[in-house]
Amino acid sequence: QAQLVESGGDSVEAGGSLRLSCVVHGVEISRYCTAWFRQAPGKPREAVARISSGGGSTYYSDSVKGRFTISQDGAKSTLYLQMNNLKPDDTATYSCATDGGLSRDYQKWAGCVFNNWGQGTQVTVSS
Repeated sequence: QAQLVESGGDSVEAGGSLRLSCVVHGVEISRYCTAWFRQAPGKPREAVARISSGGGSTYYSDSVKGRFTISQDGAKSTLYLQMNNLKPDDTATYSCATDGGLSRDYQKWAGCVFNNWGQGTQVTVSS
């Protein structure tokens, strides 16, 4: 299965912006449904944004709609999450995910079954 490596997490003030990156090693990214998830301490994992295989459609959770944008660059095999107008509630570890993996840890969302996970990158938003 593909190896996923995230970067771009940081500490920012409320209202700020960050762009997360996820390099997908070993496969052609456009073949897979890819997404960003997040998990805050003591809370369940939450789906944030998804881009379909082929990059034809995107889908967002209500909590980030209008503020976050998911995109991918096939030539760089990289998934991005542009996060604007960040809020303290956005504080979490953000992980990218794809379908087509081998993990027994899976989550169904927005028409895809995600079962290949990156290690995550920390985003902290202060008020």
